[in-house]
Amino acid sequence: MPWRNLAALHGLPHPGQPGGIRHTPSTPMTAIPKPSPKPKAEPRIRPVPAVSRAVAILRLLGRMREPMNVKSIADELGLVPSTCLHIMRALVAERLVSFDPASKRYKLGAGMLALARGVLATDSFAQSAQPILDAIAAKWRVTAIGVEVVDLHHIVVTALANSQLPFRLHVDVGSRFPALISATGRLVAAFGGHSEEALRARFDSLRWQTPLRFDDWLKEAERARQDGHSMDKSNYIGGITLIAVPVLNAHQHITHTIVVATINDQLSPQDTEALIQELKAHARRLSHQLFSLE
Repeated sequence: MPWRNLAALHGLPHPGQPGGIRHTPSTPMTAIPKPSPKPKAEPRIRPVPAVSRAVAILRLLGRMREPMNVKSIADELGLVPSTCLHIMRALVAERLVSFDPASKRYKLGAGMLALARGVLATDSFAQSAQPILDAIAAKWRVTAIGVEVVDLHHIVVTALANSQLPFRLHVDVGSRFPALISATGRLVAAFGGHSEEALRARFDSLRWQTPLRFDDWLKEAERARQDGHSMDKSNYIGGITLIAVPVLNAHQHITHTIVVATINDQLSPQDTEALIQELKAHARRLSHQLFSLE
């Protein structure tokens, strides 16, 4: 199966025998390869409930279009109301959340903007990708998106250029999505170095407009690895085609993607192929720029 080749590409080589030199009178001197170093174990992260709850509250308020009261927040997140109230007061004091005494409701505060500006100001990918996305959106009349691959769980939009057409995806800078969804998800599977078991576990939780079988999706991921791009036509969002190319580091591991979104059949097959080649060229240049590849 093609996926085994993909797994082998990203897996560690089988360790050899202990290093050193053997020599016997009856055999020529032979160098025994040293075993490959074992990968470092993931650092153990101790749960910090107060931090986890505060982050959950900020994410909830970020998703909601209307301010929320303490009871609604506590019910939504399964928190004890008194605990939720203490956390809300601390977030208000840090200006990450604002409070309206009249309605007794909370919403994200101006302090979040300062944090966001700090992220954007130091994000070299977003700074480098934005002019590229603007040019792509203007030339091809598509929505162009720069995405950071955080881990196997999430991807985050870090740059965006909207289409000139009266069509707009519901996506903004800072939007988070499951890592394996859509066209980017196939690239995460192809260039992320994850096991088939890990991919299957995450894939089963995804929600698609037109769902795929895992084995079929896995084959598409292998094809994406070979082709250097991936495409999602109406699987994730009905009537929408998404095309993605990977930005790879020196180890050929995915760190970001450039994604374009179009209405199905908006571009001819010839234009689609030309756009894909252009996206690949941009991704290669970004890889060289960000990771000083030779």
